Amino acid sequence: MVKKTLLILFTIALFAGILFAVIPRTAVRQMAVRSGLIENSYYHEGDTEWDNGGVEEYYFNHLPSRFNEIYRELYSRLSSYEDEAEVYAEVSVDDFWTAYYSVLADHPELFWIGSSAQVQSNAVTGMVAGYAIESTVPVNERPTTLGMLEMAADECIKQTDETWSDYGRIKSVYEYLINTVEYNAEAPDNQCMQSALLNHQSVCAGYAKAFQYICHRMGYFCTYVTGKITGGGDHAWNIVRIGDNYYHVDVTWGDPVFAGAMEEGTGITQMNYNYLCCTDSEIYTTHTPEETVELPKCTDDSYNYYRINGMYYDTWDRDVIYNALMDSVHSGQSAIVMKFGTQEAYETAKYELFTNRLYYDADQYLMETYGVSTWNNRYATDDEFRLITIQWL
Repeated sequence: MVKKTLLILFTIALFAGILFAVIPRTAVRQMAVRSGLIENSYYHEGDTEWDNGGVEEYYFNHLPSRFNEIYRELYSRLSSYEDEAEVYAEVSVDDFWTAYYSVLADHPELFWIGSSAQVQSNAVTGMVAGYAIESTVPVNERPTTLGMLEMAADECIKQTDETWSDYGRIKSVYEYLINTVEYNAEAPDNQCMQSALLNHQSVCAGYAKAFQYICHRMGYFCTYVTGKITGGGDHAWNIVRIGDNYYHVDVTWGDPVFAGAMEEGTGITQMNYNYLCCTDSEIYTTHTPEETVELPKCTDDSYNYYRINGMYYDTWDRDVIYNALMDSVHSGQSAIVMKFGTQEAYETAKYELFTNRLYYDADQYLMETYGVSTWNNRYATDDEFRLITIQWL
């Protein structure tokens, strides 16, 4: 997350024994630009046409109109590599930070912006006078780094086919990042997408920005969401749109390496599809988004991975589950995943599988196949999603 710093600018003069506050030169230039006495390409008065980087800016489109000018000025300056500058839009400190976070949420391609920034505030007017950001990539290296990021993103994209469904292509990006990025809380530059796409080690911010960037290059709507997770930690994930519906995607929580770092004991190494195109009711049991803007409602479950792939069971049926277990080992699958539609079915499944050992015949088959006298399984249960995973091998 961004570390914020505030500096206060205050100029004074002593004349005839009286102390006068004098507006700093920055404030004078602000007023001159706003009044039209000085032209400046970074200042956009009102709701004018402008370059939005070719993406659908969800945050800009859903912020109150008073943020238009500062958002546009910040985007113009930052995309022009102005890591520190005076600000001509008239904006309070709080509104500045809202606009700043919104620009970063809409534009993952601003990959050189690090995890801290500061603003200078005019003590007389209370308005922001300027800003300075932490940079992770020197200015002269940014064009080369951008080229590398584009190539890395396109390497992912070329593993899909334009004849695939939108869901299929988005699923492929989800799987690609999980397979190529390792969750590492100590990874360098882990708030930027190059940590994921180039260094292949990152945290939630890097995963989410890389996912958003690739989706943008594929022409899909994808926005960046920040908030808190159970236990109070900061977190980031995405929302995508397929057709007219919106879906949450949390690549980080899909990575079994992340699960191993957060929860010890399961040993499960299976990719987690709970967080691919899931609904509000599913993700909000553990994720609480910030309230910068109102997020789109995610209520459609048409793209539930388990339902699409025949792993979803509305009710408990012993014969159906038994056959699924045996089919899994007979076909040489490394694991079986089962999602249940009701809490009753899920609780029954846990009891039958692990107390009554319904999967014992599957283990017997594996022992006979491999000529051994014992077999150890790994299994995990997810009470939030009513999911059971048994890893055979």
